[in-house]
Amino acid sequence: MGFKLYSFAGFSFYLFVGLTLHLQVLEFCSAGTTSSYVRKYNYDIDMPLDSDVFRVPPGYNAPQQVHITQGDSEGRGVIVSWITADEPGSNIVLYWPENSKHIFRADGIVLTYKYYNYTSGFIHHCTVEDLEYDTKYNYEVGIGNTTRQFWFVTPPKVGPDVPYTFGLIGDLGQTFDSNTTVAHYQLNPAKGQTVLYVGDLSYADDYPYHNNIRWDTWGRFTERSAAYQPWIWTAGNHEIDFSPNIGEPKPFKPYTHRYFVPYRPSDSTSPLWYSIKRASAHIIVMSSYSGYGKYTPQYKWFTSELSRVNRNETPWLIVLMHCPMYNSYETHYMEGETMRVMYEKWLVEYKVDVVFAGHVHSYERSERVSNIRYNIVNKRCTPTKDESAPVYITIGDGGNLEGLATKMTEPQPEYSAYREASFGHGIFDVKNRTHAHFSWHRNQDGVAIEADSVWLHNRYWKTMAEPSIAVS
Repeated sequence: MGFKLYSFAGFSFYLFVGLTLHLQVLEFCSAGTTSSYVRKYNYDIDMPLDSDVFRVPPGYNAPQQVHITQGDSEGRGVIVSWITADEPGSNIVLYWPENSKHIFRADGIVLTYKYYNYTSGFIHHCTVEDLEYDTKYNYEVGIGNTTRQFWFVTPPKVGPDVPYTFGLIGDLGQTFDSNTTVAHYQLNPAKGQTVLYVGDLSYADDYPYHNNIRWDTWGRFTERSAAYQPWIWTAGNHEIDFSPNIGEPKPFKPYTHRYFVPYRPSDSTSPLWYSIKRASAHIIVMSSYSGYGKYTPQYKWFTSELSRVNRNETPWLIVLMHCPMYNSYETHYMEGETMRVMYEKWLVEYKVDVVFAGHVHSYERSERVSNIRYNIVNKRCTPTKDESAPVYITIGDGGNLEGLATKMTEPQPEYSAYREASFGHGIFDVKNRTHAHFSWHRNQDGVAIEADSVWLHNRYWKTMAEPSIAVS
């Protein structure tokens, strides 16, 4: 048993190999489970700039850092983004259905930005529209001898019983552990079709003067997945990049220039909060680091967006944010409390199924609880079981250079169902309108092993007393 070097899509990574069953000692308490699993290896340093995962594609002005995200509200559009280093080149995307000779084209835009002493390459964004559902498309970017081809698969048409599988990654960074996380996710037999990314991307701001070269390396590192399936972006604190002491007073500048999202189709006024529908899920992205108090643009949009959700069409209601509302680790303890106070009643009233967050560099899953009964008069300040409340899952365990959050509050609170200080990724597998399965996969295990898992029963359809549909 031990670590073994593997190659995948031309990149190198290490995975632990050995027994297919890894025994672990668990401590049980009335609250839930705190795993006593202890990782033996912890690099927690960024991979060097000459690592193969950061290599620049060959050829003059070759497109690099290619990534896609959903480009409309229902999955018939894709935003294709890439960077050219030397000159703008072509802003065109050529695309065609697999096994078709008919080639379509879409025209995009090109932009650049400056940050302190750094000037970006030429950033291309192109929205491809009116795609067929559930279809594999090939696409090409670049010009002349330096074109590059990729592919993606559009989702099925939105509907209540459409199965679909989402991957969950957060706080990834670009360390050796980050590399293992991406490889682990790509090799998972569960086969996530879209990544829900809960914030903190490159960690470039951990370098002096927010070294934006580390934005470029991160874009090349994640291309091997993000060019082939949509990553649904959420902004975290490491995307703020607010640094007026070096002449950078505009927050989120590198992030908003590099990562476009479809915020306008959901009537949002900001790319930091928006929503999409995909298969049988309605996904709402929130911003933990923008104004969210009452009457702010985000508050008004979010409360209005909830009323527009049609659970007969998209029964699964998912919320993404960066800072968790429930967290039993000492790291970032109670940082999400003000947002919880503002928004928890809405999450319960509209029966949100699950809230995914990052920020805390470990894994935790909650019970269905709420604390909306608390006020200063009745002194009720303990979360209680609430079947209308969402499950809160913290999955900020992608592997960044700041390392794991290992210190937990004791005793484990009753709302905490499972927690573990390890790096990994999640899989949210929607079966039909009533049932979905969530699993968490520790990096140190074989890719098929579920270190933690839970079946989720849709809150809305349970209260509607609809007959259960068989899970295939």
